[in-house]
Amino acid sequence: MNILKGFEFKHGESIIHKLDPRAKLLFSIVLLVISFIFFNPLILLLIFLSLLPLFYISNVLGDFLKTLRGSLFFIILVFVINFLTLDFIYALSLGLRLILIISCFSIFFLTTYPEDFAEALIKLKVPYDFALTFTMALRFVPTLAREAQLIIDAQRSRGLEIEKGSFIVRLKNYIPILVPLIVGAVRRSIKVAEAMESRAFGASPKRSSIVEFSFKKNDYLFIFLTISLLLFSLWLKYYLHLDDILNSYFHFGQFHPFL
Repeated sequence: MNILKGFEFKHGESIIHKLDPRAKLLFSIVLLVISFIFFNPLILLLIFLSLLPLFYISNVLGDFLKTLRGSLFFIILVFVINFLTLDFIYALSLGLRLILIISCFSIFFLTTYPEDFAEALIKLKVPYDFALTFTMALRFVPTLAREAQLIIDAQRSRGLEIEKGSFIVRLKNYIPILVPLIVGAVRRSIKVAEAMESRAFGASPKRSSIVEFSFKKNDYLFIFLTISLLLFSLWLKYYLHLDDILNSYFHFGQFHPFL
């Protein structure tokens, strides 16, 4: 499924790929915080456009755009619901915020190898069991994507038209896809659990890794720029009140700062 392409690791030798996973994780978290700090649509759009060069440098822009196309249905759904219940500008801001949330996680997962991410979590004192569980979930993303596409193709060969009909009909059309996909995921998880148990997982409390991460010059620079970005955003929001200035200038009205 295209919606998952932006969360599947893509091998590369870009400067973003070579950064320490902890530095990239910090950037994603900061970006997520910034997307919730601001609510003005112009600011959110500017933040999103500023992220596109990072995807281009990492050579993953195509995969990210596929995820956006796959997520278009949910983005439009959020926009329509808020447009009908509130107003156009509020709905537009929430739609852009959803795009930013997708973007901040996509740039991380597209450029971070799952095993490296697991080791980074362990370095951050996350218990190994939790790190392994989360990493395995990430590694199943491409498998689930391929399986979902096979199910879609099989259902289409049986006459299921996913993209036709009213909104309610299109939602119901996804049920024959989600049910076998969930059942297959549960069966696969049981097999993985049995395989781990047969290999005596957890028998030894001490573990070693062939890869040892340490911050380099580029990592420190990236972390410095990330923290500076956060402080600058807080300054714009709470000292200059940029949201309020733009809202009054464009007659946008007052926005609620959170979802």
